[in-house]
Amino acid sequence: MERSFRELTGGYDKTVEEVVGGGVFEEQYSEMVLVRDVEFYSLCEHHMLPFYGRMHVAYIPDGRIIGLSKIPRIVDVFSRRLQVQERLTAQVAEALTDVLKPKGVGVVAYAHHLCMMMRGVEKQNSSAMTSCLLGSFRDDARTRAEFLGLVPNTPG
Repeated sequence: MERSFRELTGGYDKTVEEVVGGGVFEEQYSEMVLVRDVEFYSLCEHHMLPFYGRMHVAYIPDGRIIGLSKIPRIVDVFSRRLQVQERLTAQVAEALTDVLKPKGVGVVAYAHHLCMMMRGVEKQNSSAMTSCLLGSFRDDARTRAEFLGLVPNTPG
């Protein structure tokens, strides 16, 4: 059981800098980069029960891009900790902002929470959606609309 718990909370042993490594590149690409359907698994810090789902992460570069595989690795750093979905969503957006200094970042997460399914209200088909929009994703209605139009509006 201890080994399992260490694996489920392995994000505490990793940093964003470690998982990104040399995966940031100078590139004059100026359009939206979107990685959709990044699966994640986490543990609710309030009930110690799992929540799981998919995250969609986008950014608009400002002279630097990140290797596409680094985005799911950043998601794992934060999802493999005791968490709440709201903080997880914001941490991923803030980490990408810190690493790249892009024009903007958008993150949307959909998740099923066993704390709602197994106990309490016991609603089997419920899901939660959170978002964090930074920079041009927050300030520019067209960028926000483009991003939200590209991500599924259901948990999938």
